[in-house]
Amino acid sequence: MATPEEFTEFVAARYSALVRTARFLVADAHAAEDLVQDALVKCVGAWPRINGDPEGYVRTVMVRTNISRWRRVRLREHAVEHLPEVSISDPDVAEADALRRALATLPPKQRTVVVLRHVEDRTEREVAELLGCSLGTVKSQCHAGLAKLREALAEPVPSPV
Repeated sequence: MATPEEFTEFVAARYSALVRTARFLVADAHAAEDLVQDALVKCVGAWPRINGDPEGYVRTVMVRTNISRWRRVRLREHAVEHLPEVSISDPDVAEADALRRALATLPPKQRTVVVLRHVEDRTEREVAELLGCSLGTVKSQCHAGLAKLREALAEPVPSPV
């Protein structure tokens, strides 16, 4: 049986990794931290019953919590024509920011599938089980999401002079 101290140790050791994953699932850094905290609150009561990989359990709760959020919030979100300009000088930060911005343009289910498959490196079957959908849905959502990301991240081709 897991103890409260073990939960505290787990959170201290894995919090930043959980936030990093959540940051790809949601468009806002504060929302990512909120998502992780909500998932941990849900897990603390179940902690003594978690067998095996507690991080996998917490990440599953995180993904499902996020799905519940975007189902509720879908009507409140609205697209804007232009994102505000952000000055970035570090190429790694610029690349990560570009990826986050591109991920934010995807519909929530596509974004979740792409993050789980390519950031979390989960199998299609694992993603299907996590999301409670078919393997075909995962494949089609991933294909469509990656196509949109490629388009969003494509470097503009300079026009001939």
